[in-house]
This record gives sequence, structure tokens and C-alpha cells, in this order.
Amino acid sequence: MISIAHIRESDHQIQTVEAHLLEVKELAESYGEKLGVKHVAGLAGMLHDVGKYSQEFKEYILEAVKNPNDPPKRGSVDHSTAGGKLLYELFHIGANRSPWKGVLAEVVGNAIISHHSYLQDFLNPELQSNYLKRVRDKELSEFETTKRQFFAHVMSEADFQEYVNEAALEIKNFLAKESQQNYYKLLMFLTKFVFSALIDADRTNTRLFEENDGLKKNNEKLFDTYYDRLLEKIDAFKQYPNANTPINLLRAEMSNQCEKFAEKPSGIYTLSIPTGGGKTLASLRYALKHAKLYNQKRIIYVVPYTTIIEQNAEEVRNVLKDKANILEHHSNVIEDTNDNDENSEGIINVQQKLKLAKDNWDAPIIFTTMVQFLNVFYAKGSRNIRRLHRLTESVIIFDEVQKVPIACVSLFNHAVNFLKQYGHSSIVLCTATQPALDFVEHKLEINTDGEMIENLKDVIEAFTRVKIIDRATNELFNNDKLSDFIHSKIEDVQSILVILNTKSVVKDLYALLKEKEIDIPIFHLSTAMCAAHRNEILAEVRDHLKEGKKIICISTQLIEAGVDVSFDCVIRSLAGLDSIAQAAGRCNRHGEKPIQNVYVIDHEEEKLDRLKEIKIGKQVSKRILIDIKHDQNNHGGHILSKEAIVRYFKEYYTEFHTDLNYYIPKLRKEMTDLLTGSGYAQAFRHKEGKQVPLYIANSYQTAAEHFHVIDDHTATVIVPYKDGKEVIAELNSNNTIQELSYLLKKSQQYTINLYHYEKEQLEENNGIVSYFDGKILALTEGAYSEEFGLNPENDSEYNLNIF
Repeated sequence: MISIAHIRESDHQIQTVEAHLLEVKELAESYGEKLGVKHVAGLAGMLHDVGKYSQEFKEYILEAVKNPNDPPKRGSVDHSTAGGKLLYELFHIGANRSPWKGVLAEVVGNAIISHHSYLQDFLNPELQSNYLKRVRDKELSEFETTKRQFFAHVMSEADFQEYVNEAALEIKNFLAKESQQNYYKLLMFLTKFVFSALIDADRTNTRLFEENDGLKKNNEKLFDTYYDRLLEKIDAFKQYPNANTPINLLRAEMSNQCEKFAEKPSGIYTLSIPTGGGKTLASLRYALKHAKLYNQKRIIYVVPYTTIIEQNAEEVRNVLKDKANILEHHSNVIEDTNDNDENSEGIINVQQKLKLAKDNWDAPIIFTTMVQFLNVFYAKGSRNIRRLHRLTESVIIFDEVQKVPIACVSLFNHAVNFLKQYGHSSIVLCTATQPALDFVEHKLEINTDGEMIENLKDVIEAFTRVKIIDRATNELFNNDKLSDFIHSKIEDVQSILVILNTKSVVKDLYALLKEKEIDIPIFHLSTAMCAAHRNEILAEVRDHLKEGKKIICISTQLIEAGVDVSFDCVIRSLAGLDSIAQAAGRCNRHGEKPIQNVYVIDHEEEKLDRLKEIKIGKQVSKRILIDIKHDQNNHGGHILSKEAIVRYFKEYYTEFHTDLNYYIPKLRKEMTDLLTGSGYAQAFRHKEGKQVPLYIANSYQTAAEHFHVIDDHTATVIVPYKDGKEVIAELNSNNTIQELSYLLKKSQQYTINLYHYEKEQLEENNGIVSYFDGKILALTEGAYSEEFGLNPENDSEYNLNIF
């Protein structure tokens, strides 16, 4: 009788188990080749759904199709254990066992048994093995039948043994580059890579079957086309009336240097173009040239804020003349931390469509955030780890890399080192203020002579367009005093930008200035607004600046990086030197005027106790400002000199030296201990008086459950701002996978992130609604204001037509 893996919703066509296994195997192999582990990844693909060779699963799926509104009881069928159990019995304890095959059985077996949830702990905090509970202890009534069916229909026993031999050799060769003490860290990355390849291959094959479509290949000539279009744009720049200004000539020279540097082999390099130096297009020029020369598969920009995504992605789209293939990934709209969906497998229902519609970063150019990058490696949820294999064989540009969260510095360095050494990716650390990531304990392995820009000190001096005026070391400001200061300065200049450290103080200052009813447009920007909302405000701001009109803009730090605006005067609340440098980049950005002033103030109303990184950065910056004022070790005479920046980051990381390794207070463990097997192995030996009966003791699930890039975990919500209302309404419809994919992509422009306390307040005020069993959240119209964005009180009059 025919086997069944999936039944298509539209026509009830059957995909057989053998067809699905062999197709996923082939796709996983193509992913695994990138790390030299073709057979390891292929083995996971070939065995992941072998448990569907059972009468129990067949009856389950036929019953589910027959009665879609009354599906079988959840938890009634387990089809993911069988593949891991087969490997364990044959190669971990069986006659064919060997150390390398034992390691293979654990790496691949864990991926297989976890492919509907998240990687299991080999050893958990209770000193038990979730992995062994599945592959050793769980009884499967039809296991012998399952094995016979697999060897009869998918691969013969002799061929399977040979395939496993090849996979075991790949494991051995993969580990050969490392000393034995680093095996566990490398096995962690390998396991996650194989899991990523399996998840993506499985879901891609299932989606293509459901859509009755063939696999679409990326255009191999796409980077050639992009490169030609970029050079056309660069040539066009030379014809502009102001092309020969000193700053534009410098920008052109640095762009040429990036082009030349692209000929070097992949590695970890720094691109320290000063703020306003055109680093987006210069880094793109490097990336396209390097991708062409070294056959890299994609270009990924990783940025600290969504505001940078919006502007940079649009700039790149316009230059490359392609809107379809450049992906923005701001955040995960779907909440799926509890992602065990094994018992809806095989049936394409709403939950399955959501899963299949999630983006897997299969695009030639991607813009995403630092949070999403770190989530790929360390956070729970298959939506995150599915993307990991896409980071290999890529050019990855970390824009404003100094914004790596303190607790994640070591984890970031480990991941990037892996991508360089094993993933064959080229890494660019792109910022005007390079952090000392090679100064910390777990250092980033930056290439020797890795700076792309020659004579950097001279370039920094040539880019000087502002004067930093210290108003922070001898006086304090509050909003009243700052308001008066702004009024006095706007008499002398056309435009003022004020950047403060907290949303609440920004909002209060904006309200205070509005109360005074001065005849000057005042704009407010905050992360409480969705991307589309901020973009509209920024467009108005740019129009006023272009026309030379008087304007005041009050913003949080979101405007500092990647937002191409140029004000006559900037006032920056004291923070880290990197933030001061970024703020200075919004003043006289193109050198269109003589040297302009950037005022640094100390704002006493900002509450920074929950913003430790800003608080410490402020303290270190103040020490350096005082030293410069007293001419002690004066760092080249100004606060943004290379010497001052080097000192800043060394002191900054020293202040945080105990916080760099992601400590989990509840477990009293560092995350790296859990991920590399040293977390509980010694305790197990002490308690049981014997070695752990495994080659690997890593605690993947426990580590992932405790990982949050931001301490106060946020939830993503869609807001009813303009087209956001349509997105929310359409999510209620019966959509296809393709339609859901489009909606989720479109929703990125209409989302904000809520802190836990904000979500609770909205729930109390009936300002939030959920869809798909709480997996997607949205605000009601009263919970969003056209002036301020998020309104937790849910009493906004936004979009209320009273005329």
C-alpha cells in the first residue's frame, strides 16, 4: 500500500514518504556541501520522517483529511523519533559502532528528533538526557516495520552503511582543524548547522509540494548585473555639480579602495569610514566584487536598528534597480517559541501555512538586525535557526558593529569566527568607531592588516565638519533649561536636531516645545512608531531641510545611524563616544557649510538604571572629556580622535568584563558552558560515579530557553497605521501560503516591539488583539497615535474623522 508523507490541500494529491525523504535529502546535501558535510546533512534529510512508515501515521493523516474540523488528538503520533533511534541502535551501541559514527548518530539524531520543536538537551539541569529518553528509552510499536520499509524503498542496507561511512569521515575531517578541547564548541555549531539545513530543506520541499511548484533557482548572473548597475551609479555621481568637493572626492577614493580590497580572500576585516563617508555603497561595492570573485551566495547587512534597514535597503534598491530580490527582515512577526507542531504534520492547515510561510533568508541581498543575527545562533524557535545555513558562503556586513549588546559580545565573536573559519564567509565590521572586539577574553579573530581604508588618521581629520562643544562636564540640563537653550540657538541656525537617551524624556521635551507655540515646525521620532510612520516623518524632515526652512527635530538615538539627514546644529545627551560620533554625523553631513557645532549635554531627567550600557558609556565618555579639558593624555586633542575611541572601548569593555559571556543567573551558568558540554557533565560524573553515556553533553534547549538579546523580552505587534490596518484585516482571511508570505513581508513596515510591561498595560486596556491562537499580535486603533505612536492607554483619537 502506498506510503503517505503529505496530502495536498487543493487536490488531495499524495506525496509519498520515499519521495519526500529523497527530495529533502538532496536539498539538505546541497546545503551541507557548503561546510564539507554533504552526507551528514543528507543523512538527516533522508531519515527525518522515516517514522511515517507506520500504519498509525497513515491512519492519523487519512482521518485528519477526512475530518479537518475534528483532527486526531494532539500527541497521538510520534514520527520524528524513529530516525534518531535507528542511528542510535545501529551506530551508537550496535556492532557497527565507532567513536566517529557515535558522534554522527548524536549530531544527526538530535536534529531528526527535534525537527518539529528545537534541539534537545544531551544533558539537562536535572542531569538527565532528553535525547536518550527519545532514542534509547522510548518504545515504538512499529519500529521494525519502519526500518524494513526504509531499506526497501529509500536506500538498501549496504548503500546506507556506505553513506554513513562517508558522513562519519566528514565529521572526522571537520573536527581535524581544532584541538580536542575545542571539539564541543565546534560540534555545537555543526549540530546547529545540520539542524538548520534539515529544517529548511524539509519546509522548502513541503511548501513546493503544497504549491505544486518546482524549486526556483537564484539567477547566477544577478550579482554581475548588480555590480554593473552600481558602477553606472558611481559614474553618474562624477557628473553631479558638487562631485569635486573635498568630501565627495574622499568618498570616491574610499569606495575605490573597497573595490581593490575585495580581491583579498574572505576573512574578518574592518571598514572604518567616518560617519557620512558613504559606507553603504562602499561596502556594497566590496561585497558585490568579492561575491563575484569568490562565488559567495548572498550579501547580508546586519544593523543595530530597524531605521537603518529602512533607509539603507531603499538606497540599495534604487541603485541596483531591483525591488523584488532585496529582503528586509526587521523582526519575527510570528510568535512561535513553543513550536512543537509534530502532530499537525502532513496536513496543510492554518498553523502549517504560518510555519511554511516564514522567511528563510533565501534572497541575494538581505537587511536584518543584530537581534535577528544572534537569534539565529542562540535563540529558541525553528524560525530562527532555519536561517543559519544561509549565513555561510556569504558576505556579511555588520553596520555599526559597536552596538553588539554587551552580554552577547563573546557569543557574537564565537559565531563570527565560526562563519569565517568554517562557513567560508567574508565579514566586514563597518563603523566609524571600531570596538575593541579583539581586546576581550573571547576575541574576534580579525585579519592582520584588515583595515580597508589607507591612512585612516588623515581621512578622519579630512572629514572634520563639526566642532564638539562640551556642556556636560560642568553643568546639568533638564527639559526646561534645554528648551530655553534650543530657543536661543534656533535664532542663529536654520535647523536643530536634539537626541536624548530615553523615549519618555524625548516625548516630554517635544510636548514642552509644542506648548510654547513657536512658529517653527517641531518633529518627534521614536521607536514607539512603526517603520512606515517614521519614514513619513523623516520624509517631511528632509523636505524642510532641503528647502532651508526652520525646523526642530526631537528624537531618540534611532536617528543616529543610517539616517541621511543634515542639520545645522545637533544637541546630544551624553552617552558613549560611538553615539556622540553618530550624532555628529547628522550635523553638516556633507560639509555644505563651514564647521558647525555639536553640543554634548548631561540631562539629569533621564532614568538610565535599566539602560546599563548607556549609563556606563556615559560615565566613560565623561572621564575622557574631563581629561581632554585638563589636557591629560589629550588623545590628539578632541573627543572623536582615533586615540580617544580606542581608549573608550577598552575602558568600556573593562567595566563590563564580567558581563561579556552571557551569564544565566537562574542556572548560575554561563551560556557557553551549556553549549559546550561543561555545564552538567562534571555534576553527572560526581552524582552517578560514571561518565556520561554520550559523546556530546551539550544542553541546547536549556541554553536557548534562557537566551534573550534584550533582557526585557519584547513581543512584536502589527499596528493599525495606514496600510497596517489592511494587513491586520487580511490576516483574518483564508490565505494561501504565498499570500501569507506576502502579508508577513508587508507587515514588517507596520510593526513595533512591546516590552512586557507595555503588553500588560495594553491587555488591561483592551488595546491588543491576537490571531492564529496568539501567534500574531496587533494593536487596536485606539492604541496607536499619529503623533506619538504606541499609546498603551488605548485612548488615542488617531484616524477619528470629526469633520
